[in-house]
Amino acid sequence: MEPSLDIDPSVLSLVAELVGTAVFAASGASAAVGKRLDLFGVVVIGVICALGGGAIRDLLIDAKPLVLTDWRYPLVALVASLFVFRFHPALSRMRPMMLVLDAAGLALFTVVGTVKGLDFGFAVYAACIVGVLSGIGGGILRDVLVQEIPAVLREDFYAMAALIGAVIVGIGARWESVIGHWTLSLIAIATIFVVRLVAIRYRWEAPKPKF
Repeated sequence: MEPSLDIDPSVLSLVAELVGTAVFAASGASAAVGKRLDLFGVVVIGVICALGGGAIRDLLIDAKPLVLTDWRYPLVALVASLFVFRFHPALSRMRPMMLVLDAAGLALFTVVGTVKGLDFGFAVYAACIVGVLSGIGGGILRDVLVQEIPAVLREDFYAMAALIGAVIVGIGARWESVIGHWTLSLIAIATIFVVRLVAIRYRWEAPKPKF
């Protein structure tokens, strides 16, 4: 039986989403800095990267996008983007840490998205789609805006890691009363996080056509 939590689950979910928002904003802003965009461009791409996946998720589940109803999300994205713009020389030397944070953001957004899909009554496969798009949507928008082929289509186990975690949540939901909601979520988050980091470490890639 899952131990009771003194903290309101909705608060934990909010914190997880805000952390993921900050991480993805930093990722988007870093890509914009690498393209030598000005302050406005860095902030725009950082905010879109941070909020894009969540907005796609909310549209798919027919809910009002949080970016339009909760000021904390755009504020966190804005602050994180400005931070990267100001301190990018130091952050560029912290690339390994940024990759770790990006993996954490992917895990958090994917699991939260999948859980929300299930809560809205979606079938397991549909909830998994919602979760994956929630995790990778912001990164796709970022790469398109900086005129690159989206990373999820060309390198590493990025979307694959998200899909594995989403499937764990979707299938495990049938035994949630035994496993416990938070235990299941933590297992899925840890799986995405570890798979992503191992893929980076060993340069795993999906098969590509041979020429």
